[in-house]
This record gives sequence, structure tokens and C-alpha cells, in this order.
Amino acid sequence: MSSRKQAPPSFPWTEGEKYSSNNNNSKFKEIFYYFFTLNTIPYVLVRCCALLFLFLSASWLLLLLLCFPPTTTTTSSNDVVREQAQVAEPQSPFKIPTCDKNMSVYVYTLPPQFNLGLLSQCNNLSIKANMCPAVANSGLGQPLNYSRRGHSAVTSSWYTTHQYTAEIIFHARLQNHPCRTQDPARASLFYVPFYGGFDALSKYREANLTARDELTFSLVDYIQAQPWWQRNHGKDHFMALGTVVWDFMRTMSNASSSCSSSSKVRTPGTLLKLPAAENMSVLIIERHPWQPNQHGIPYPSYFHPSTWREMAAWQRKMRLMERPHLFSFVGARRKNKAAIRNEFIRQCGESTRCKLLNCEGPDGVRRCLQPREIMRVMTRSQFCLQAPGDTPTRRSTFDSVLAGCVPVFFSRHTAYSQYAWYLPGDASRYSVYIDEKSSASRGIEEKLLKISSEKVKMMREEIIDLMPSLTYAHPNATDFGFGDAVDVALASLAKHIGELIN
Repeated sequence: MSSRKQAPPSFPWTEGEKYSSNNNNSKFKEIFYYFFTLNTIPYVLVRCCALLFLFLSASWLLLLLLCFPPTTTTTSSNDVVREQAQVAEPQSPFKIPTCDKNMSVYVYTLPPQFNLGLLSQCNNLSIKANMCPAVANSGLGQPLNYSRRGHSAVTSSWYTTHQYTAEIIFHARLQNHPCRTQDPARASLFYVPFYGGFDALSKYREANLTARDELTFSLVDYIQAQPWWQRNHGKDHFMALGTVVWDFMRTMSNASSSCSSSSKVRTPGTLLKLPAAENMSVLIIERHPWQPNQHGIPYPSYFHPSTWREMAAWQRKMRLMERPHLFSFVGARRKNKAAIRNEFIRQCGESTRCKLLNCEGPDGVRRCLQPREIMRVMTRSQFCLQAPGDTPTRRSTFDSVLAGCVPVFFSRHTAYSQYAWYLPGDASRYSVYIDEKSSASRGIEEKLLKISSEKVKMMREEIIDLMPSLTYAHPNATDFGFGDAVDVALASLAKHIGELIN
């Protein structure tokens, strides 16, 4: 019986050798298989070297971390939101005022009878009307409601603002102003928030002059007793008044009289004739043109934006507005010096190119007290006639600027001698002047038709650019992104007072 051959012992590479005998790359694969087959000595060495390399690398990294610890930066959710806002938030196109080291305002806290106490008697502030709606909302008045297609809403920035509330608005703006300081030792300006205009209105026909001037004298005594008055004898103090200068210019020779000649005429006070007031700077909606301590500030109009976006949106709208009327006039007839209004009403009524909003009669008065009616006329007009009324200045001047309507003046004291801080020196850039005594005043339409469309466009652009500085921003706004009428006044006042003192 034949014997069976004994099988050779099995080795890991046996099958590899068989495979390599039939392969052209047998030598390479033989080496590969040899070195990377488990349980070989070379494989163990490679594995040990790899582990040693990993250990040394980890040790070196740990040493680096111990010697040079990384800086830890903590980012809060507020930081993330702020960074996102900085990336996504568009920037204001307006010049934003800043409070430099030379300007800080201290606001006196006066006894209430000099300001807020007067407003508590708002139903007695004027013999002509109940002023309570007008003094509401920090002097802005009642918010404007509008209805469209059955839906009603309240706008956030439009109010039925009274023409005499600038002193309240100014006070409210300074309460939240970034340039305000609570430390009088650091102040360069001192604001005296006296509502002298409303004091004047409440005593419109007061026959007893002692009673007429009582609050004025009390204010002067109070403010002169303050320690900071003595530092510069009041030259760094100022007040803002919401009515015209003629309400405060009775001469001292008549100050001690017990009564006036008639209780049926308007009796002015003596505030701006007192030596203390003459030392101060006075911001007022209509100044005496030859009094260097008096500075004109704008009448408040109806628009009080809280953000620069609201202002920019309104400017854009006024640029695109269609204006089918060559010119317009809003007002009523007057006698004596203001009789030129009668001529304007006649010319406007006879022209197909003029839009007239007559404020005469019960219906006319009602319409002229509605901001919508006024703005509807002005925003559709290229030129707005600004005839003097009881005094040279008009709130309508600032309504027309807000409407993008080029103002036409007939007295240099309506604007040119009043608002030097606010208006360009070259009046032809933003307005038309027609001497009321000239023949041109009897042919207004002909005069305006001679102005080229390119010139009209340039003038309109100028007044649209003036809008922010002639507007009173909402008093509750703290970061609205443009300089308003209050900011312009403070910057100009700081420069003026600095020159006086230094």
C-alpha cells in the first residue's frame, strides 16, 4: 500500500509564494506581503515607531499649551447682535453732531411756577383757545390721525404742533440731550427753562402791569441768586422763548405803572429789557434784528422724526412729489401793514397757476388749523408766498420748507435777518425775494415764470437739504442720526458764548 506524502507546515507566506509565482510583480508584492503581514518582526517595529511618534507629538503639543496658553475671548449675545448690526445697519447720510469738550449744557431745575406749573393751567394760557391739547406730548401737541380705506392709524412723527410751543419742545429735548451734564462745574452753557412765552400769553391783556411782570421779576431774582450766575454774570446763560420778541420789549420807564392805557390791547412784558436778561443769550422764534444777544430759532412745524430714516424718507418723497401749482398762498386778509396779503389773495384767485387756501371765515379758520390741508397745498406747489402778518415772521415759512416748496419773501425780516444760524448767507439759493413796495409784487406770477426749471430744481434741493436742521426731532429720541434745530442752536450758541467770555 502506497504511503501518503506528509503535507508541509502552513506558513503565512506560503500562499503568497504560490501567488507570486504567477505574477510579473512578484518581487515587489513579496516584499510588501512580508513586511505588512501580521506577526512579522518588521511589522511590530513599525507599529512601535508609530506609537512612539504619536506619544512624542502629544507631549510636545501639551508643552506648548502649558507655556503659551491661548487667549480666551468671550462674546456675549449683545456683542453678536451689535456686530451683526454694524454689518447690516446702513449709516445715516446726515452730519451727526457731537458734544466736544468745549460744550456741555447744565439745565436748571426751576421751581414749577416758571414752567410746568404754567402748563398745569393750560386752559387759561390763552384767551383765544384752550391750549391743553397744544402743550401735550412735550409741546408736540396731538398726534395726527389719518384714515384710509376704512383703516385708521396714528403716525409716529406727525403732530398738530402749535406755533408757540418751541420753548416746551426745547426744554424737553435738552432733558435727554447727550450734551447735558448734571455737574454745573463742568458746564459751558446754562439753560434757564422759563416758559416766558406762555406767561406772556396768559396775561395777553392784563391791564395791571405789576401783575403782568410779577413772574418775570421773580425769575430774575431767582436766577441771579444762583452761584453759577456769578461766574460770568450770566453771559454763559440762555433761555428759549416760544413767542415773538415784541411780547417782551416794554421799556422799563413803564414797568412800574399800575395800569396800561387800555385793557383791550396786547400788553407786552419787560423781560428782555431787564439788565439780567440782556446779559443772557435769548433764543426766540422772532428776534429784534438789532439786538446781538437775541438769536432766531425756527418755529416748530408738524414733523418730529425719531430716526434719520424717517427724515430721509420724507426728503425722498418731497423730491419726487408732483407739483402742478406754480405758486400758492395760505392765509387770511389783514389791515394796515399786512394789507399786502389782500393783493396776494386777489392775484392768486385770478390765476389758474395758483392754489389758494383762504383762512377767512369759520370754514377757512378750521381748514387752516389742519396740518393736512396746509401740507396738501404746499407739497403740490413750486413756490409758497410768505407775506408778513401781525409780525414779519411766519410759521408758514417752515411749513413750506418741510413741504419742499420754495418760499417767496416780501420782507427781509421774515427770514433773512432772523435765522442766520440756520439759513445760507446767499438767500437766492433757497428763496425768492420780491420787495412788497415794488411793481413786481403786483405781478407775482410773471416774476416766478421767469425762473428756469433748472433753477427751481436747484432751489428745491437746497431747501430739502435744510429740512433736518430746521426740524425739531422728537424729544424722546436719543440717537436719531441727524442734527436738528436744537443741535444747531447749541453748537452756534457755544461758539458765540465762547467768543464773549474769552
